[in-house]
Amino acid sequence: MDWILEVKELHKSYKEIKAVKGINFKVKRGSLFAFLGPNGAGKSTTINMITTLLEKDTGDIMLNGKTDDTYFREKIGVVFQDNVLDDLLSVKQNLMLRGALYLKTKEAVQARYEELCSFLSLKEFEHQPFGRLSGGQKRRAEIARALFANPELLLMDEPTTGLDPETRQTVWKVIDDLRKREGLTIFLTTHYMEEAANADHVVIINKGLIKVQGTPAELKDQYSHDRLKIVPFHKDKFEAALQKEKKPYQKIADQIIIKVDETKEIFRLLDTYRDQIKSFEAIKGTMDDVFINVIGEANINV
Repeated sequence: MDWILEVKELHKSYKEIKAVKGINFKVKRGSLFAFLGPNGAGKSTTINMITTLLEKDTGDIMLNGKTDDTYFREKIGVVFQDNVLDDLLSVKQNLMLRGALYLKTKEAVQARYEELCSFLSLKEFEHQPFGRLSGGQKRRAEIARALFANPELLLMDEPTTGLDPETRQTVWKVIDDLRKREGLTIFLTTHYMEEAANADHVVIINKGLIKVQGTPAELKDQYSHDRLKIVPFHKDKFEAALQKEKKPYQKIADQIIIKVDETKEIFRLLDTYRDQIKSFEAIKGTMDDVFINVIGEANINV
């Protein structure tokens, strides 16, 4: 397996507080890797150690098998949760200044700017002050900043937080295009579980420890369940029938929601109660279910 990033027995404490307690994970080259956890889980601490912003206590972080901080800074791009470009400067001014930090000549900076400008469709607003851009335009400019050094690993810390659904789709199209065109590895943190559902591998961390990891399908199979949502003709009669067979259910308005363990249970219920069902919907288990069942609903504060 071709691993671009490997984390082994990573520890970090702040005096008596143990923020990260010996975690281990690997990121496959070219993959979309989702790193999830509630606030205070150790997620940000881990990310800051990977990006060399924070020194680890013990353990190993290896990028392409190397551990040198300078090498990490050359090979990792970061899209922070909060925008870091200057509100008063234009998009072009911002990016050209940032580009000069990475590339040696003005011609190289200009060439890279034009390449990113074309790929991320920045031309339409390149001369506008960054502070006046829409949320989606700002995200595209921030992604361009992170890509200027042509990194192999792009770390995106909640890149779509606060964006409307349409703008989130636009940002995700850019991310997908980056993976296809550049072969980039994406290390993603997000509070939107539907985004994590598209990842190749998911890690969930809480209280400094990795609770689970695997593909979305593996995690949903183990930590979520399907549901059958039914609107009956006569709710009281339908509830009485479910209670008679001791079938657990929830009531929401005029709907009865039944947890099911496998698909054949859905067919059995529909066949058994066909004359009582006005409408129905089968709902697959989600990454939201996984997150809640792994972390515990009472402990979630994202």
